[in-house]
Amino acid sequence: MKIAILSFDVEEFDMPYEYGGNPPMEEQISTSNQGLKTIISILDKYDARATFYCTGVYATAMPEQIKSLSQKHEIASHNHYHSSHKKEDLSTSKAILEEVTGQEIVGFRMPRMAPVSDADLVEAGYRYNASINPTYLPGRYDYRHISRTFFTQNNLIHFPASVSPNWRVPLFWIAFHNFPLSYFFYLCKKVVESDGYLHLYFHPWEFTDYHLAKNGAKYPFYLHRNNGNKMAERFDKLMAFLKKEGFEFRTSKELLIL
Repeated sequence: MKIAILSFDVEEFDMPYEYGGNPPMEEQISTSNQGLKTIISILDKYDARATFYCTGVYATAMPEQIKSLSQKHEIASHNHYHSSHKKEDLSTSKAILEEVTGQEIVGFRMPRMAPVSDADLVEAGYRYNASINPTYLPGRYDYRHISRTFFTQNNLIHFPASVSPNWRVPLFWIAFHNFPLSYFFYLCKKVVESDGYLHLYFHPWEFTDYHLAKNGAKYPFYLHRNNGNKMAERFDKLMAFLKKEGFEFRTSKELLIL
């Protein structure tokens, strides 16, 4: 059986601050909200379930949307704030999401795949951590020494994003925007042949023309190539490819049997 785990980091869109922008919180929320609506429409078209890692800030701003999502998809934590972290934020975000959804929150992903303490996650009540992209990303991290597939460590399941078997070519969101789709689909096949499942992650703001916002941010081309409507078209083609190849869509929680 081929399994596809699609995941989305639902957050206040604060990336402009890294590139000279200064968007108000309302704009950060509305940008992600706009993209999330597009994602939901495409997932519904293919009757696909997914995992949404949501910040406490976004869930507080859009509680009804997140509650509605939780009826079909898995909601997990993406910390409380997207651009800062304190130990207590792990518990705060979990409590907010559980209150909004009425469900237990067992999964976590740290913003920007930053390191986070296993002990702190376990203490906060999480059962899995999806904060690893097991590849080398210049200027960010080098996780090539970590297992490509999920494993248990310190009483916590670690669920890395998919990379290719041999050279650890990443299949994360930047790759999806910049690789030819034929090559990306080829990598997807290689990953599932090796691992039995495919674990991808994206962000709602990729499905918007965020680089046109007048907040002063100047982004490198590779960060907004094929975004907005082009991203929606590419993602639709990805979904059609996965369906044709016989993938079954599951949530992270379902794959990890929690």
